[in-house]
Amino acid sequence: MLLSLLDGHARTSTELSIIAGVTPSTGSVHLRRLEQDRLVKTHRQGRHHYYGLSGPEAARALEALQVVAGAPRAGFTPSTPGPLLLARTCYDHMAGRLGVLLHDRFTQMQWMAIDSSGGGIYQVTSGGWKMLAALGIEPESLAAARRKLAYPCLDWSERRPHIGGALGAALLQAFLQKRWIARDPDSRAVSITSAGKRDLAKKFSVVF
Repeated sequence: MLLSLLDGHARTSTELSIIAGVTPSTGSVHLRRLEQDRLVKTHRQGRHHYYGLSGPEAARALEALQVVAGAPRAGFTPSTPGPLLLARTCYDHMAGRLGVLLHDRFTQMQWMAIDSSGGGIYQVTSGGWKMLAALGIEPESLAAARRKLAYPCLDWSERRPHIGGALGAALLQAFLQKRWIARDPDSRAVSITSAGKRDLAKKFSVVF
């Protein structure tokens, strides 16, 4: 249930019960417990109740748990579909190989750097703000998010960080608007369009 909500979309208890392979009554019990433990939150719309992750911290914890659960071991064969490994959403930001390559490029080009005050978060440099402005991402929009600007979110499939926080969310939206990527309506997978492959290589030296 929790992993299905990592795409940032809300779902009904019936949908989540089907995903989990349990009866609706059992699913409701699980969801009440998850809500009590502040892992999910309920959105009410008329008579319908929709469940979503409680926020980016819950998504970050789930991503980290997948790293532990998927640790290499004898005889282990990954069963994760290829598209999810290439690019996917992690709540509201990009993950998979695409997300990790972008993180590496941002640090290599010194567009972001670890904040000297500690806490393991990133600050965007002056060069980074210029690059983001060219993508249509302004400082005011990130400040308005009232959340961590950027932090390294450990990617469960790559075992290296991708960009989380307000910056990661803004990049996902910018890439979608530019049609460099497209969401898969049935999963967390994200496909990279032909225009995306061209412009990612040109602007970020990220090649697919």
